[in-house]
Amino acid sequence: MPIPPKLVAILRKHIADNELRPTNRLFSATEGGHVSPAEYGKIWREARSATLSGKQAASPLAKRVYDLRHGSASLLLNAGVTPTEAARRLGHSVTVLLQVYAGCLDGEEETANERIDEALARFDKKAAAKAPKA
Repeated sequence: MPIPPKLVAILRKHIADNELRPTNRLFSATEGGHVSPAEYGKIWREARSATLSGKQAASPLAKRVYDLRHGSASLLLNAGVTPTEAARRLGHSVTVLLQVYAGCLDGEEETANERIDEALARFDKKAAAKAPKA
């Protein structure tokens, strides 16, 4: 899955700091090897407690690791990434993406109107340039 350059930099730093080789795991269990589901869940609960406010931690926000996928989809769409590119990054079809995540787009009316106004202004400018001069 493509990720933004800032996240690539964070991963590269993690790899360098831990002197990881291509055959190493990016993240491993305390004793090495695969992270077990129980250990993963424990780490996730600790991370949520450490980073979220008490109210947020008590809410369903990022309750499951899989919820990050939903957060990623919401971030991509609300950042203005086209549905085609967001679907590609998430491994969805555009149809599935919009069926599942269209509800996350909120408060975009003003932005949409600005984009439409800008597009119409560009169209008007091009049409004026092509119009015969009197």
